[in-house]
Amino acid sequence: MELVSVERILEARKLLSGVTRVTPMEHARDLRRMHGGPVHLKCENLQRTGSFKIRGAYTRIHGLSAAERDRGVVAASAGNHAQGVALASSLLGISSTVYMPLRAPLPKLAATRGYGADVHLHGAVLEETLAEAIAFSERTGAVFIHPFDHIDVIAGQGTVGLEILEQVPNVKTVLVATGGGGLVGGVASAVKASHPDVRIVGVQAEDAAAFPPSLAAGAPVRIARTHTMADGIAVGKPGLVSYAHVSELVDEVVTVSEESLSRAVLLCLERRKLVVEPAGAATVAALLQHPGAFEPPVVAILSGGNVDPVLLQQIIQHGMTAGGRYLKLHLRVPDRPGSLVSVLSDVKDLGANVLDVEHSRISGSLALGEVDVALALETRGPQHCAEVEAALAAAGFTIVP
Repeated sequence: MELVSVERILEARKLLSGVTRVTPMEHARDLRRMHGGPVHLKCENLQRTGSFKIRGAYTRIHGLSAAERDRGVVAASAGNHAQGVALASSLLGISSTVYMPLRAPLPKLAATRGYGADVHLHGAVLEETLAEAIAFSERTGAVFIHPFDHIDVIAGQGTVGLEILEQVPNVKTVLVATGGGGLVGGVASAVKASHPDVRIVGVQAEDAAAFPPSLAAGAPVRIARTHTMADGIAVGKPGLVSYAHVSELVDEVVTVSEESLSRAVLLCLERRKLVVEPAGAATVAALLQHPGAFEPPVVAILSGGNVDPVLLQQIIQHGMTAGGRYLKLHLRVPDRPGSLVSVLSDVKDLGANVLDVEHSRISGSLALGEVDVALALETRGPQHCAEVEAALAAAGFTIVP
């Protein structure tokens, strides 16, 4: 299969001039220490529509014939591709229909409609949504715009790679969040054309990683299930076109845990002041989970920033727990006046912040004259957690596993 050429990516860049933004490159000094050299973040979360998807969607839709444009376009997406297709179609004066899952986040749904698409909700999972969009295409003649498996889409996404080479000319490793493979395939095509020694690393969520078994099998393989907070890269099977690019040009595909994803979102928010969705932060998760594994200078692409505020709140809590910033304790204390005050006073003196307290005398395991106290605390990190536990135990309070 013929891969996208750098000439085609350069043409896409000319086409996208004035449509997309050259997104900024941020230097992550805190990650530098973990990897022994410069680490940069390519902020596609600040791109129009909040992700890189507008690059590929506009390139693909612009290439349609006049007859195809008259029929309109249709797409299926949980959010980012939907917004890219909606905005690209609006800019080009083409009608667009977008199918989204029934439980699509409300901000992404509102944004897609705001960009001018006719949005339909269908299916509990994206595969069902995709099937309905394809059926709509067959019924109406609307052109189906695939989220990653098309040469024009890959060429559009490859423009990110051209910008990386200009912004960090001495880059040695590029980390790319990978779902279907369109972004990593395009970036690899752009970078490898002039810098074949630069290492391109795809990053997938552990519970939604279709590329490792596909690469092992030598062809796209469908995995049984995808279950991850990083819905933007939860793709069950690579496409033929994107798989060809990844198998030929990408040096390695690594996976990251849900814990690392939540820690990465929190780090971007706290240290970089950047709102990044879990899929977009997958590259930072790889930097956190695999310290010293990537030769610097490293560029990690933050591929998107479209995150539901409710989910963001949950992720922040999960990330703080994963980073040792939350501590939940179950104590057994004497049932007498002042015991709870004594516990809370000790916690205060230890510098921990009490978030929640539950006091209960109802438990079959309690001895006469005992009560259970459940504490949720905010701490300064893992060492502080250990210090709090040790001090409470030394004070005579029983810590129940």
